[in-house]
Amino acid sequence: MGAQLRVYRQKIRSAQTTKKITRAMELIAASRIQKAKARVEATTPYTRAITRAVSAVATHSNIDHPLLTEAETITRAAVVIFTSDRGLAGAFNSQVLREAEELTELLRSEGKEVTYYLIGRKAQGYFTFRHRAAERVWTGFTESPGFENGKEIADALLEAFTKETSEGGVDEIHLVYNRLISMVSQLPQVHRLLPLEIVEGVADAETGPEALYEFEPDADSVLDRVLPAYIESRLFNALLESAAAKHAATQKAMKSASDNADALIRDYTRLANNARQAEITQQISEIVGGADALAD
Repeated sequence: MGAQLRVYRQKIRSAQTTKKITRAMELIAASRIQKAKARVEATTPYTRAITRAVSAVATHSNIDHPLLTEAETITRAAVVIFTSDRGLAGAFNSQVLREAEELTELLRSEGKEVTYYLIGRKAQGYFTFRHRAAERVWTGFTESPGFENGKEIADALLEAFTKETSEGGVDEIHLVYNRLISMVSQLPQVHRLLPLEIVEGVADAETGPEALYEFEPDADSVLDRVLPAYIESRLFNALLESAAAKHAATQKAMKSASDNADALIRDYTRLANNARQAEITQQISEIVGGADALAD
């Protein structure tokens, strides 16, 4: 009985130590997610504005820009996968990797060759374990990305898109990342980045009717300047969305781990009390038995 009681007490101490760690990580994630959400909210208006500007130029001009023109035959497609550098985030990484695999199957069923651009050590480890190649890998900044990180990725993707497929280029680029829906919900998103899908604008309930634009020096020159900025802003916004979703997933996972630790402590405390009571009962029985033997 004494050995069993020591085992239960050791397990209680281990669960209490684990709870301290998970509780601290939960509080850290809760503090970081507020900053991450604020960064997403700060960049969203700019992303919307530059999207409207690109739509206006593409809609009101009759030019065939390389970033707007879809190839007649798409042979190679690039998939950019956004994951985190660290784990302890529940299904955050697994769900975006699963979505990327489904997208890969869809593209290959259409006869397209798929190349990968990976963001985060979890995606890198996933591909390394399966001996699969990737064109580029970026790590080390997923929890707090900067605009220079988005620009570096955008430059690499634009270079691949403007290159001929025979030289290693791609005909289209897809982004797969997690988007923060709420504190308890993060959903994987799939977005085709290039070639741009421009839908002719109509009156918007938020922004009102479209304005009339005059382009100087010409629409082609405006697109040459605006489109790279549009690509950079979309990638930076995706990085921020992924970072905010990761912090929310970490907070949710650590809250669940703390609750599980509480349940373990409660269960082992009850078992320890039962073992202690059984030990006391056994000791009393031995004393009573010894007293009876002496009396006889």
